[in-house]
Amino acid sequence: MLNRRRFLKGLLATTLAGLFVSVYGLVIEPMLRLRVTTWKISPATWRKGHKLRIAIVTDLHMGEPYMGLARLRKIVKRTNGLGADIIVLLGDHNASHKFVLTPVDITKTAKELKKLDAPLGVFSVLGNHDWWQDTVAQKSGKGPIIAQRALEAEGIAVLENTALKVGTGDSAFWLLGLGDQMAIRSRPLRHSGVDDLPATLAQVTDDAPAILLAHEPDIFPQVPNRIALTLSGHTHGGQIRLFGWAPIVPSRYGNRFVYGHIIEQGRDLVVSGGLGCSILPVRMGSVPEITIVELS
Repeated sequence: MLNRRRFLKGLLATTLAGLFVSVYGLVIEPMLRLRVTTWKISPATWRKGHKLRIAIVTDLHMGEPYMGLARLRKIVKRTNGLGADIIVLLGDHNASHKFVLTPVDITKTAKELKKLDAPLGVFSVLGNHDWWQDTVAQKSGKGPIIAQRALEAEGIAVLENTALKVGTGDSAFWLLGLGDQMAIRSRPLRHSGVDDLPATLAQVTDDAPAILLAHEPDIFPQVPNRIALTLSGHTHGGQIRLFGWAPIVPSRYGNRFVYGHIIEQGRDLVVSGGLGCSILPVRMGSVPEITIVELS
């Protein structure tokens, strides 16, 4: 029989558990934790024996107290220590929730990202929140947007429906950057993109291996086998994941492309869990991460 003492103990335990979950999801995981996740992949169309180590930094969503410049400096230092051959930034450098106490200007973010260093360089694509925070671009429907100009001013190449060849000789490969697929907000929950996959693919002029950078993974079903690997962010791994499943994913494919290494019809996709928070300043079961991809 449930007596008053047992009831109070149960109520206290439930309250403490709820408090712990709240503190963990609001403070510990999004603000204090950082991991490095490594995926080792041998894509069918990648040159066998050619090793490439890629570091992915994505979805920073800069803004105090969750992602300030001090935390970004730690991320940059940690990334530089991972021995990557190339570093790619997959967009959403700007904050996107209403709980930011102190905004971080994109020019300051770019100055810190400039400190990233890799032998083959640092390259970026843009995300939907980078576009949404540029009111002029929202009206005109075209860039270059503020974030692109800030990154380029610091020497970081922004690939906007652009393909370029990286490296030399037999180790050279194509790096393609896709324009954002949700760039223009026409009305709530309706977006149009500035992405042009056919035009980007058309810039590839030989049979060297190719890697595609696309902020949102939703493009993946349209990516041809010619592309050895697609790299994406945007989903934050669901941001809140319960036993590996995310109840809300910002993708029309739901959990299909929510996180990790995905293989479909012989094509490879890696979706990074990213680093920051979107909409709400909460992460639960999706620890902020720098993602490493080792190709061979």
